[in-house]
Amino acid sequence: MKVIGLGVDIVENRRLADSIRRYGEAFLERIFLQSEREYCGKMAKAERCYGARFAAKEAVAKAMGTGFGEELGWRDIEIVRLGSGAPAVVLHGVGAATARRLGIVEWKISLSHSDDYATATAMALGE
Repeated sequence: MKVIGLGVDIVENRRLADSIRRYGEAFLERIFLQSEREYCGKMAKAERCYGARFAAKEAVAKAMGTGFGEELGWRDIEIVRLGSGAPAVVLHGVGAATARRLGIVEWKISLSHSDDYATATAMALGE
């Protein structure tokens, strides 16, 4: 395997919580898939969970080298938990097609958060 791209992002949880308060469900629906909203919505401090996933989506966009736009949308990226509890990336739609075009066959992702910040690192791997 070779590294195709690496992305890192950090989010201030307070700013994300402010956006959620200000724009409500419309903001969440624009950024997160239903499965992500269901998972984070169960958390006592949902802004931490949303922050980690927001940072992860940004890190994936950076690792792909596309940013968000025609080749990748926010909802093309889903951050899931494996049975082991480890996070994983699942791409959908145009984002999945872009990853195939770039030769990305596997993702490594790491998430972390505290009360104040959430961070993520994403590595795109190819053959």
